Amino acid sequence: MPFVVHCIDRPDAGDLRRRTRAEHLEFMIAHNERVAFGGPLQNEDGSKVIGSLMVLSYDTREAVEAFLDAEPYSRAGLFSELRISRFRQMVPENPPGLLMKELARERAALRGHPVSGPRHGAGAVRTR
Repeated sequence: MPFVVHCIDRPDAGDLRRRTRAEHLEFMIAHNERVAFGGPLQNEDGSKVIGSLMVLSYDTREAVEAFLDAEPYSRAGLFSELRISRFRQMVPENPPGLLMKELARERAALRGHPVSGPRHGAGAVRTR
């Protein structure tokens, strides 16, 4: 089961990211079979790294927490915020045909069951 790890750097971290980067890269290389993808989060104009995002392939949250306990950026105290969320990949489809199966399931569930509340494009509010 994939987990998304969203990390925000401490504003007072100074050059801690730079000083621990080589160790972080070595760790990520050693654990690449568990990392679906990831990379640095950047500010709006791309001029500064503000955190990290990783999608990790582990069966339990505890295994993700153990990974993070050993991960050099996390171990060095770089992050002011760290969120772990379970993730269900829908796009790109894995397995192929997943979206069509989901659509058929949703249509079947909606037959005779009107949706209450606003729909996207019909009064729904999107926040950033």
